[in-house]
Amino acid sequence: MTSSVRVVAAGDHFVLPSLITAALGQEAACDVRELTLGWPLEPFGPVAEVSEASDAEDELISALDGAQVLVTQMGPVTERVLGACPQLRLVVVCRGGPVNVNLDAAKRHDVRVCFAPGRNAAATAEFTVGLLLAALRRIPQAHELLARQGSWAGSAYYTYERGGLELEDLPVGLVGYGAVGSRVARVLCAFGARVMVYDPYVRGEVHGLRMPSLDDLLRRSAVITLHARLTAETRGLIGARELALLPPGAVVVNAARGPLLDEDALCDALEGGRLAAAALDTYAREPLPPDSRLPALADRVVLTPHLGGASRAVAEKAARIAAAEVGRWVRGEPLAHCLT
Repeated sequence: MTSSVRVVAAGDHFVLPSLITAALGQEAACDVRELTLGWPLEPFGPVAEVSEASDAEDELISALDGAQVLVTQMGPVTERVLGACPQLRLVVVCRGGPVNVNLDAAKRHDVRVCFAPGRNAAATAEFTVGLLLAALRRIPQAHELLARQGSWAGSAYYTYERGGLELEDLPVGLVGYGAVGSRVARVLCAFGARVMVYDPYVRGEVHGLRMPSLDDLLRRSAVITLHARLTAETRGLIGARELALLPPGAVVVNAARGPLLDEDALCDALEGGRLAAAALDTYAREPLPPDSRLPALADRVVLTPHLGGASRAVAEKAARIAAAEVGRWVRGEPLAHCLT
């Protein structure tokens, strides 16, 4: 490996270029202290938040002139970018999946592509619990009445008929028990909830009662939270049939992936009064389209614009994970999170 490696840090408004370069600098400093290869950094300023279809390819191509490594959050690593940057050998994406990278093209151009798994597990788990508490106790609705409208009408929630549910002794079902789901389970157990888990791919002990089937979980859960990966198998996992299995007055929380849940079926269940509430951070279509039925149900739903993984710690962790991967590549070590 050459001792002179040019690294381009193409950040955005979340994973700032300064976070990337600081993490790279710490990694390089560690290398120097360990008497391994030192590598100069040539950071590049932010490329605006972009997607594969954006027109920021020219900016990225210009920045990558002579660079062997790109660390980015959303930079469009397309066939055109890869073809125009023959010296590029490594792309590290500061997110859980490199959706902005053409992986097939990267393979053809012999470019290694890495990502940053697990960076937002704690943040998303905490946000999920926050959504759940907000939905159970009608916190956003009460806030809206008092802070926005100056109305004390939210005190009507201090009645038996309209009072919320508490987590202690509440049967809560988790669909999926990965990095996020397992954290949510531990937190809910600390609240005293009766946690149940359905995940056919997880072996070993879980926090809570393992359920043999999704249907069994749904029939026994006053609340369900979704934590499954989005695959062909799980797309539309919770539809009208599944929602009908929940006890009357149940609550649905989804901070995982929007397409896991049939939104029309959810709206039908909310409008019909079968479900008491829902809290969503992810949607089948994002941004939420103007014809969505969800905003009209604001008295029963908590809606946030895919913020579950948006903590400062997530951005810092992502930069550190990416920098560590660059360090491994420079030292000729096996890459930890490589897809090509």
